[in-house]
Amino acid sequence: MRRILAPSGTVDIKGRRAETAGMLATSIYVALGGAIGAVARFGLGVVLVRPGFPLGVMTANVLGGFLMGLAVVYLGQRGLSQWTPFVMTGVLGGFTTFSAFSLEAYTLFERGAVGQAAVYVLVSVAASIAALIAGVWLMRSILA
Repeated sequence: MRRILAPSGTVDIKGRRAETAGMLATSIYVALGGAIGAVARFGLGVVLVRPGFPLGVMTANVLGGFLMGLAVVYLGQRGLSQWTPFVMTGVLGGFTTFSAFSLEAYTLFERGAVGQAAVYVLVSVAASIAALIAGVWLMRSILA
């Protein structure tokens, strides 16, 4: 099949983007990694279940942040960025989205945007809790 180079990237003669297959493969890698991470988080929650305190969730958040730190440095320094969607977005994202949040906050801090990092952390946490409360309130109102 003949391909031409267009301003938006490589396009085959029929007008389909050649990147579609690569994007589909990447999406499959993210989904597989997400499944692995979600099962790991579930297993951790089963092992660490404690009445009255979310120890499993807290452990997943802290461990996920630590693993994200290891992954971002290792994959970056070893030239293995092609594994980022599977490992960081998929496995660690499925294990805990808190790891991605932690990485974004630290990246802002490391770049010297300390004020932005603080705003990001405060707004993310406060807005997430507020959104959860709003969702609970709305659904309770609908189901009442």
